Amino acid sequence: MSNWIDLRQDADTGIESVRAHFVGHAYDPHWHDSFLVGVTEQGVQQFNCRRVRHSSTPGQVFLLEPGDLHDGHAPTQDGFTYCTLYLDSQWLENQLHALFERAPSGCLPAFADTLCSDPRLATATAHAFQAMHGGELRIVRQTAMDDLLACLTGHLHWRRRLNPDPRLPITAQRARDYLHAHLDQDIGLSDLAQACAVDRYRLTRAFKAAFGLAPHAYLIQLRLTRARHLLARGRTPSEVAMALGFADQSHLGRWFRRAYRLTPADYRRRCSNLPD
Repeated sequence: MSNWIDLRQDADTGIESVRAHFVGHAYDPHWHDSFLVGVTEQGVQQFNCRRVRHSSTPGQVFLLEPGDLHDGHAPTQDGFTYCTLYLDSQWLENQLHALFERAPSGCLPAFADTLCSDPRLATATAHAFQAMHGGELRIVRQTAMDDLLACLTGHLHWRRRLNPDPRLPITAQRARDYLHAHLDQDIGLSDLAQACAVDRYRLTRAFKAAFGLAPHAYLIQLRLTRARHLLARGRTPSEVAMALGFADQSHLGRWFRRAYRLTPADYRRRCSNLPD
């Protein structure tokens, strides 16, 4: 069976639902700015995340937080199939505070585990996926998502919102903030080092230790994440490439396909229902 991806986006919540099948190499290391909740349906879904190699088998649930660097690979010949929901961070936080009285203020939700075996959560995830992906009535979609959130609470903990984060070196945090503030510009490593008041080599070592990527690779991921938002809102691939500092549309396309196994035009069409 060849590789395939079926992606849709819910107009009310912006939640993306993806069902996909891969054989061999699935995708390069990348991260999202949303929470991912998914179930492996068939085969062995192997991925590296948080410096651990995970192997998800049918019925297991994988849980990734925004910024979790991960890849994907099928170690067996029959590949793997999975379905997943991409939950916007602000949406999830708002829903949890609305549904549960004990959700603390000034804190962010976080997943206790990256991979878990919980039949109740797996069933709730599959049902929520089917409701969102199938475009069920709004009341059906909302009920399914509420059930999923209720099951998720057993796998969530709350961490206080900290800025700066004491777990990360201050140099790495300054570099990250600079990249976020200048993501559309042609940033040189010397510019970044000067902004952080360190030499290029110490900066690169500190950044890779903190985020698992070199600064240039992090910048690409940052631009790709922003590209998804712009494409989903109907911006054309050429407009997005220009807005985010890619050399041209084909440059954006090469990186986009490596991370998501979709072309920017295909992603735009699936999310916005607009023609190329």
